[in-house]
Amino acid sequence: MKNNRISRMATALLVLLIMAFTALIAYYLGINQASAEGATGVPGTGSPQATGGSGSGQGASGSSGNLQAGQVVRSATVVRTTELDLGTIENSVVVNGDVLARTQVAIYPTVAGKLSERYFRVGDTVRQGEVVALVDPSRPGEVYSQSPVISTITGTVLSAPVNPGDTLSTQTAVYVLGDLGGLTVETFVPERFATAMRQGLAAQVSFEAIPGEFFGARIDEVSPVLDPASRTLRIRLRFTGTTDPRIRAGMFATVSLVTSTRTNVLVIPRGAVINTYGSWIVFTVDGEGIARRREIRPGLGDEESVEVVDGLELGEQVVIAGQNFLSEGEPVRVVE
Repeated sequence: MKNNRISRMATALLVLLIMAFTALIAYYLGINQASAEGATGVPGTGSPQATGGSGSGQGASGSSGNLQAGQVVRSATVVRTTELDLGTIENSVVVNGDVLARTQVAIYPTVAGKLSERYFRVGDTVRQGEVVALVDPSRPGEVYSQSPVISTITGTVLSAPVNPGDTLSTQTAVYVLGDLGGLTVETFVPERFATAMRQGLAAQVSFEAIPGEFFGARIDEVSPVLDPASRTLRIRLRFTGTTDPRIRAGMFATVSLVTSTRTNVLVIPRGAVINTYGSWIVFTVDGEGIARRREIRPGLGDEESVEVVDGLELGEQVVIAGQNFLSEGEPVRVVE
């Protein structure tokens, strides 16, 4: 009895497994058939779907005009332009320098000895012929009268490098005096700009201590030779007009020298020019809103503008923003 019951249970389980496997196969076949019908169209309905696709293609052709097969509709690139006009451009060189007193003299004693008295401090004004210090030339066993140190110029004490009690020689400076009524700026210009340096050349001077302000100056002195070590030319500039009292000797100065100027020439913003493989390229916009690639020959240039020697004409619309994404013949939309 027990064996018969186990046999019946095994038979029932086998039947259930066969039914489940059959149902799984039927489900799988049904999915494949639905997929095939979806890809090729349900029998009897394939033509309407194909017609619908053709209708959509006709609609696309109608919306873009009479486009040829494979033609791509390109959207217009947004750019900003400016009209090419005449202007003035300057070529300049920027160098750093130092503010110096126009006249700066060291005062030396006439005899060697010990500094016994010093009568002035830094910043005091000294007149020419005035006694500024005393030097005692006495030696052990010998007593001499003190020797005065006399100023050779009228000026302001810039430095006092020695103190009472120091032993001096005739080559030791007691004071350094300067004429602060006239300040100069000394700087050194690279060799490639040396031929453009001449007396009277205008310049603009600025200072870190006086931000945002510029002071006029002119070249007052040009060295006749270049420094063989640095290959630079030393020049000195004098301020035009009254020297601002805020400018002091020893200040660090930034000097902008205008080496050449041209007026009534074609000028475009520097940002409009693309330098690629040694060629200078700009884009213009014609009357139909199409970008045109133009190669130009530049002239003078500064930080903001470039002179156009050849390649463009007066009145043309030059792209000044968005040109890096343009190509020849591309439609553009100009915005203000």
